[in-house]
Amino acid sequence: MFGNFGFSYIGLLFLLMLFIPNVMWSKRIPQGYTAKKENKILLVFERLGEILTCCCSLVFSSFNIHKWTLWSLWLIVAFILMIMYEAWWIRYFLSERTLSDFYSSFLGIPLAGAALPVIAFFMLGIYGKVIYMLIATFILGIGHIGIHIQHKKSIDIEN
Repeated sequence: MFGNFGFSYIGLLFLLMLFIPNVMWSKRIPQGYTAKKENKILLVFERLGEILTCCCSLVFSSFNIHKWTLWSLWLIVAFILMIMYEAWWIRYFLSERTLSDFYSSFLGIPLAGAALPVIAFFMLGIYGKVIYMLIATFILGIGHIGIHIQHKKSIDIEN
C-alpha cells in the first residue's frame, strides 16, 4: 500500500491533462470570477493537496501500466474520469464562459471541473496502491471542491 518509487509516465500524463486546460483557462476566466473571500483553511488544504498530489503522481512508478489484471479497471476508470474532465473543459471553452458554465455539472457529476480530477487521481491512487496519493487527493478534495462549493453558493445567492 506504500507504492514503488520511480518515475510515473502515467502520472505525468494525468498532470498534463490537468494543467493544460487550466493554463488555457487563465486566458479565458469567466466574467465576474474572483478568488477573493476564499476560506483560508480550505485554501491551505487545496494548496497542500495540489503539491502532494503532483509529487505523488510523478514519483511512484506504481501508477505505470502493468500486466493486465482485473485491478487494471481502476486505471481505466481513472482515465475515463480524466477524459470526462477534458470533455467538460471543451464544453466550457465552447460556452459563453459564465460563472454558471464554470461551476456546472457534467453527466450528472456536480461541480465537474473540481470533482472529476480529484476523483480520477484518487482512482489512480487505488490502482497504484499508493496510500500517499489517497491521502493527498483527500486533502486536495477538501480544499478544491470545498472552495468550488463556496463559489457556486455565492453565484446561486446572486441569481
